[in-house]
Amino acid sequence: MKTDASVRGAASYRMELIGLHSLPEVREGNDLAQLVNRAARREGCVLRDGDVVVIAQKVVSKSEGRVVRLSNVKPSTLAISWARAGKAATSKSRGAAAAAKFDPRLIEVVLQESRRVVRMSERALIAETHHGFVCANAGVDQSNIRGKDYVTCLPRDPDGSAQRIARGLKRLTGANVAVIISDTFGRPWRLGLTNVAIGAAGFAAMEDLRGKRDAAGKTLHATILAVADELAGAAGLLMKKSAQVPVVIIRGAQLSRGPEGAKQLIRPAHEDMFR
Repeated sequence: MKTDASVRGAASYRMELIGLHSLPEVREGNDLAQLVNRAARREGCVLRDGDVVVIAQKVVSKSEGRVVRLSNVKPSTLAISWARAGKAATSKSRGAAAAAKFDPRLIEVVLQESRRVVRMSERALIAETHHGFVCANAGVDQSNIRGKDYVTCLPRDPDGSAQRIARGLKRLTGANVAVIISDTFGRPWRLGLTNVAIGAAGFAAMEDLRGKRDAAGKTLHATILAVADELAGAAGLLMKKSAQVPVVIIRGAQLSRGPEGAKQLIRPAHEDMFR
């Protein structure tokens, strides 16, 4: 059993999650660094060196004008054809209400945001975005946006967005903070959604433990930790769809310096055994 002295002398492995709920409705052109800083101050959480600021993709997309009005979209022949096929297949198995989501205008936006379509199912188009993310509908989303006629698309350069926000927060607060832009992804072999990092700045997004030893003294040969995704997933516990918490501050994370950017987390095509 550990003594009180040994416990007191042990390193602290405690992290704190602080959700910010007082951001206003974000519009194109808004300075997110300024909005985050003001919300943090209002809520009594002044940013410190080493904090991780996790921001929902949706507010970043809104600030960057990545909002599309479907009534302005002219669907291609391919989008119309896929919409018809999807409606027909879905109405047979899941009913007319489920089939209604196969809007050819929405599919056209997904196609424009895609490098390739991996699979079309009754639930969604699984596509590879121009960034290299493989996700449902290429990240095109209708949730948490006012009006039925609007959708948001992923930021064009999420890592660049994270870098700009980190620089803005440094200018406003003097604190060196890390920034993660997170989005909700499904996983091919597990049910349920989880938040992952699509943009990151200010820390090593992965921790390569190959060549190091574990607690039993054995050499690790394949262990690379997706640190940015783990932090995004932790923040996701406070960023529920109906919670209106678009920003979470993680305090106490043990970050490493190293290559930055969530783009590193994309598995190269030659290593993808399921492509």
